[in-house]
Amino acid sequence: MSNLSDLSAAAWPAHRSNSAHQRPTVHPDRLPPHSLSKPRGVKAPIAPEEPALPRKPWQRQARQAARLDNGPMPRTTQQLHPHREPVATRPAATVLLLRDAPASPGSPGGLEVLMTRRSATASFAPNAYVFPGGGIDALDAAPATHAAADRRPTQDDLHLTQAIAAIRESFEELGVLLARHGDGPRKGQWADTADIAALDRHQPFVAQCQARGLRPAADAVYLLAHWTADRDLARRFEVPFLVARMPEGQEPVADEAEQFEPVWVRPADALARHDAGQFFMIFPTIRTLRRLAAFARTQEVFDALADEQPLWVSCPRAGILAGKEARYMEDEMAFGELAMVCPDGQIVHPLDWQAERPVPLLRNVQRLTAPNPGVMTGPGTNSYLVGDPATGFIAIDPGPADPAHLDTLWRAAGGDIRMIVCTHSHPDHSPGAAPLQAMCVQAGRPRPPVLGLPSAPTARAASEFTPDRSLQNDELLVLAGQAPDGPVTHTLQVIHTPGHAANHLCLLLLEDGLLFSGDHILNGSTTVIDPPDGNMADYLDSLDRLDAACAQHGVEFILPAHGYVLGGPLLGARQSIAKLKAHRLAREAKVMAAMQAQPDGTLEDWVRHAYDDVPPRMWPVAQRSLLAHVERIRTLAP
Repeated sequence: MSNLSDLSAAAWPAHRSNSAHQRPTVHPDRLPPHSLSKPRGVKAPIAPEEPALPRKPWQRQARQAARLDNGPMPRTTQQLHPHREPVATRPAATVLLLRDAPASPGSPGGLEVLMTRRSATASFAPNAYVFPGGGIDALDAAPATHAAADRRPTQDDLHLTQAIAAIRESFEELGVLLARHGDGPRKGQWADTADIAALDRHQPFVAQCQARGLRPAADAVYLLAHWTADRDLARRFEVPFLVARMPEGQEPVADEAEQFEPVWVRPADALARHDAGQFFMIFPTIRTLRRLAAFARTQEVFDALADEQPLWVSCPRAGILAGKEARYMEDEMAFGELAMVCPDGQIVHPLDWQAERPVPLLRNVQRLTAPNPGVMTGPGTNSYLVGDPATGFIAIDPGPADPAHLDTLWRAAGGDIRMIVCTHSHPDHSPGAAPLQAMCVQAGRPRPPVLGLPSAPTARAASEFTPDRSLQNDELLVLAGQAPDGPVTHTLQVIHTPGHAANHLCLLLLEDGLLFSGDHILNGSTTVIDPPDGNMADYLDSLDRLDAACAQHGVEFILPAHGYVLGGPLLGARQSIAKLKAHRLAREAKVMAAMQAQPDGTLEDWVRHAYDDVPPRMWPVAQRSLLAHVERIRTLAP
C-alpha cells in the first residue's frame, strides 16, 4: 500500500428521544433544517401524496444517497443490526445569500455569505449560526404562485418551487426581499426598503408581492447542493441549499424571534471561528462552507452552477470515533463502511483503528487489522474472516507473522479455520499463513490448506511464496453448514488480478455481493505498481475484469487490505473502480507529458512533474509506479 493518491440548521433534530417532553441534546455533526417548526398559520406542508415531478439525475442520486432506491445489499440474514425503516423525508429549502466584499486592512475581501444566530432557547441547535430557510409550503408549489414569479428557461418546476420557498423564508426571517418590480416605471428594478416596509412578514408572501407589483426573482436563485437528513433521525428533511446574490441597497434585519444577529462572513473565517469555539455551526453548514471557501468571488459560484445541477448530493452517515459521533459524506473514507454495516443509519459502529480485537462487519465477515501501521500500510493490513460457527471460517490475508495478531485471528474463528487464502505474497500479507496453519494443527484441528498463487520469478526475495494449492481463476471456495434457522453457505469466487503483484488475486463473496480486493484497490490511497513483478498494463486490465465481475454480481462494497470498506449508493464498487482507473490514466497522461517535455530525462526528472501533487519524501516510492507507467507508454507507442 502507498499513500500516493493522491444544513443549515433548517430543523433536522439531532436527537432520538422516547419522550415527547425530553429536551433534545445537540451534536454539531447532526443535520437539521431550522425553520420547519415555525407556528405560521398561513403555512401548510406539501402533502406526501402530491404527484412527484420527473426526476433529474441528481434527484435520483439524492434518493439513492438516502437509500430510497435500494440497490444490491448483503443478505439481510447477515446484517448485524435489525432492519429499521427510516421515516419519510419532508421538503425544505435553504438559501445562501452572497456578496463580494472589498479588501480592507483587516480583511482580504472577496466572497461573503450571510448567516444568522439561532435563538438561545431554540429546541434544536441553540445559538448555532445558520443560513435562512425552512419548510416548503403547498402555496410555494401552486400554479398561481409559479406564474407570479420570474424563472429561467432552464429552471424546472421543482427548482422553481424551492426557489420561491427560499425567497419567502429569507424575507420572513431576515427581511431580505429577492423580488423585482414587474411593470410600470420601475419594471425590472429590485425591491427597495420602502417595498420591504410595506410587506408583513407574517402574511401570505406572494399575494403581498402581487399587490405591490413585485415578482419573486426565482430566476436569480440557483441550486448549490442537496442535503438529506440521515436515516436515524425521527424527523427528516430533504433540503436543497440554494444561492442568490444579496440585492444592493438592502440590509438584513432578523426577526428577533428565531433568528438574531445577521452577520456577513467569509467562509474561511466562519470555519476558523467555529474551530476556535466562537461560532457554533452544525455539520451541513460546516461542510457547505468548506466547499464554498474554494471560490474567491461570487461570480465563480454562479459560473459553476450554470447547468442547473448541484455541486454535491449528500445524505451523511455517522459512526463512533474516539467515543464520539463522527459524521461523513459519501466521498469520505469511512462512509462506505457505515453504509454496509449500518444501512438504516444506526450510530453504533466503531471507526477507531486498533489491532486488539476483530471488528464485525457482517454476521459472516470480521476484520482484524494487523499492528503494522505505516506510510506503506496505512492503519495496518486488514485480515478478514469469512464464515460463521456453523460453517467454519476462511481466513483472508493472515498478514505478517505477528504472534498476537495470529492468536487473535485464530480465537475470533473459534479455532475453526477451514482455509487460509493469501491475495498475494507481499510481506505484510502472507507470512502469517504458515504459523496460523500450525496453530490449527497444534489445537487438534484439521490442517487448513494455504491457498493462493505462487510467486513469480520476478518477485522480491521477501515475497517468495508457494501455497499448498494454486487457485484457479473463477474457482469457488465454499463453506456450508447447518445454522439454527436452516442451511447456510458462503461462497468465495477467485478472480486473478495481476498488476500490483504477478500473483495477486481478489475474492468475491457471491451471496452478499462483496469484493475482497487485497492491494489491488485501497481506501485512501493508490497502490504501488513496482516492476518487474508489478505491471501497469496488467493492473488496468485487472480493473476491467473486476468491474465486469461487480456488474455481473451486483457488487456494491469493496473490502480492501488497507482502509475502511469502500462503497455505498453514490460511490459503489463500480464507481470506485472507474474513479481509480480514471486516476491512473490521468497520472499516466502527466507521465507522458513529463517524458515529452524532457525526452532525455530520468525517472528522477519526470517524477517531479508527474507527481507534483505528492510530497517529495514519497517520490522514491512514486518512481516505482512511474516506471510502470513508462513501460506501458513505451509498449503502446507505435
